[in-house]
Amino acid sequence: MAELLDGKAIAAALRARVAARVGDFVARTGRRPGLDVVLAGDDAASQVYVRNKARACEEAGMRGAVHRLPATVTQQELLARVGELGARDDVDGVLVQLPLPKHIDESAVLEAVDPGRDVDGFHPYNAGALLAGRPTLVPCTPLGCMRMLEHAKVSLDGARAVVIGRSNIVGKPMALLLLAQNATVTVAHSRTRDLAARCAEADVLVAAVGRAGLVRGDWVKPGAVVIDVGINRTAEGKLTGDVNFDEAREKASWITPVPGGVGPMTIACLLENTLRAAWRRAGLPMGELGL
Repeated sequence: MAELLDGKAIAAALRARVAARVGDFVARTGRRPGLDVVLAGDDAASQVYVRNKARACEEAGMRGAVHRLPATVTQQELLARVGELGARDDVDGVLVQLPLPKHIDESAVLEAVDPGRDVDGFHPYNAGALLAGRPTLVPCTPLGCMRMLEHAKVSLDGARAVVIGRSNIVGKPMALLLLAQNATVTVAHSRTRDLAARCAEADVLVAAVGRAGLVRGDWVKPGAVVIDVGINRTAEGKLTGDVNFDEAREKASWITPVPGGVGPMTIACLLENTLRAAWRRAGLPMGELGL
C-alpha cells in the first residue's frame, strides 16, 4: 500500500518557508514582493484561481493584485497593460491568467511578459533556459511535482521516469526537470504505442494528460512513485485524477491524491517563483534565498 504524498501539508511547509524569507526580503529592501495577475474575461474557474492566488500572496506577506479586464478587451489594450506592469518597480511577478478570450493571440501576450517577472515560467526565454539546463523561473506545476519528489526523498539519479503528456505547461517542462536530475525520461502521449507497457517500466510515473482514470493499477511498476497531475470532473461532479487511485495505490510506494496532491503545490510554487523573481530583481545573492 503506497504512502500518500500529501500536497496540502508539503505546500503549507513551503509557504511557511517562503513567508519567512519574505520577511527577510522586506527587512533588506523596505518593500514587499509583488505579484500582479491579469484576468481578461469572466471565466468562472479563472475567477476562483486568481482570487486564491491573490489571497495566498497576502498570507505570505506579499502584495497581490488582480487586474480585471472585460472579455471584449483588445489585443492592444491587453498588451499595453502587461507592458505597464513590466515597467513598475513594485511589480516582481506578472501572471496572465489562461485561458484568454478567443480573439486574443495567447502567444503574443505571454511573450510580452518581462522574462524576469514571468512567474508562470511560460516565456520562450525561460523555456529555453530550462532546455539549456540553466533555468530561472520554472512552470509552477512541474516545480511542485519536483518539490514533492524531494519531500519523499526519491532518488532520481539513473531512475526511469515516464511522463504522460506533452504540454508546454506540464509535460515538456516536467520531462526537462527530471532529466536535469539525471533521470532517464520517456515522454508518452495519446499516440504512444503500447502505453501501458511504457508506464510499467517507470520508477517515477507522472500523469498529466487530462483523461480520468487512464492509468490503471496494472500499468504501475511495483514500488513506483506515482504523481497524478490530472484534474477531471466526473458526471457526478466529483474531482478525480488521471490515475485510478485505488488500483495504483496497491502497487506504488508513493502516490498523490486528487484533490489534495499536486494542486496545492502549484500555488505554493507560484509564491516561491514570485519571491525568487523579487530577490533577483533586488540584486540580493541568490545563494542566500535558501528555498
